[in-house]
Amino acid sequence: MTTPACCCREWLGALARDHAHRLIAVARREGLHGDDALDAVQEGFRVLLARPDHDALREREADAARLLTTMVKNAARNLRRRHHRAAPHRELDDADLIDRAPAADQALADAATTDQLVGCLAGLPEVHRHVVALRVLEEVSGEDTARALGLTPGHVAVLLHRARKQLEHCMSAADAS
Repeated sequence: MTTPACCCREWLGALARDHAHRLIAVARREGLHGDDALDAVQEGFRVLLARPDHDALREREADAARLLTTMVKNAARNLRRRHHRAAPHRELDDADLIDRAPAADQALADAATTDQLVGCLAGLPEVHRHVVALRVLEEVSGEDTARALGLTPGHVAVLLHRARKQLEHCMSAADAS
């Protein structure tokens, strides 16, 4: 976007000389540093010159300075917002280009196996189901499982072994049919 030519170089130069440090400080207080603060000040001057009443502001330097301060604050806030919203750039090599989700036929087979396993678990005696649920699914230690069920740790180990064997037999029988 081009800024219209101005016949008031002396006024604009004096405004920049007198207020540049203060305007950069305003941009810094809004959270910008270095070149970004300078960009906000330049944007403030650009917007000031694009105003249709900028010629009338030559006679009112205090008003022009206050207006310019407000414009620099707004420009700094806009720049800061854009930086916070910008997504970080990733190199193409870093991007995950391969879909890691299982293929549809594999997902269907996994679902069938899960249903089969749920049916086999339902066929186990209640104490065996509790042992499998605590030891395998919830990964509770043998001692804690024994305490929770009122059994000895050795008995929990035997029940888990028997439950695994029954599940293995049930799953094999279902695969064969």
